[in-house]
Amino acid sequence: MQNQKSSPSISIAVVASVCTLIGVAIGGLTSWQLHSLLDHPTVTEPSVISPTPEPTVAFQTVQVYWLKDSGNSLELVGSPIQLKSDLDEPLEAAFNRLLAGPGDDNFTTTIPAGTILRSVQIKSNGVHVDLSREFTTGGGTASMSGRLGQIIYTATTLQPDDRVWISVEGKPLEYLGGGGLEVEGPLTRQRFQKEFPL
Repeated sequence: MQNQKSSPSISIAVVASVCTLIGVAIGGLTSWQLHSLLDHPTVTEPSVISPTPEPTVAFQTVQVYWLKDSGNSLELVGSPIQLKSDLDEPLEAAFNRLLAGPGDDNFTTTIPAGTILRSVQIKSNGVHVDLSREFTTGGGTASMSGRLGQIIYTATTLQPDDRVWISVEGKPLEYLGGGGLEVEGPLTRQRFQKEFPL
């Protein structure tokens, strides 16, 4: 007698059914993934970096006052300068420009060379300007009136009706020059026009 080993026989129909089920499952999963991708595409676009815009710089205009020879007399003439609006002390910048002298041959100044701004402050009672001693040197009455006008008008560029208190080396100015112009107390544009005509 021969020994035959029995091998389990799996029908071709069962194998075909299992393969069909696996194929359907894989096909369904692939179809679902494709459908999901179409509904929610995950396309990665290159990131665009926008340049940071330059900050806008705002400017404030102030007037610096020079003298102009009108033939028979001098007249005060405002010259606008632009300053950055974030500047803490626009009057200080205006005075530093004034004391540097005019850059235009059409204008002049009677403020003596070497005059230095020691301080300028806006207080509740007006603008306080403290100058170095050079401010009081040289010149006659017309020169003294001219320089006084330049200081008063430049000091009131932001508020034309403000009062101006002038000091020299920290002491209130009472008289200016050999002509003895009395300048004690607050000075205004109106007082200047009445008492110190050019």
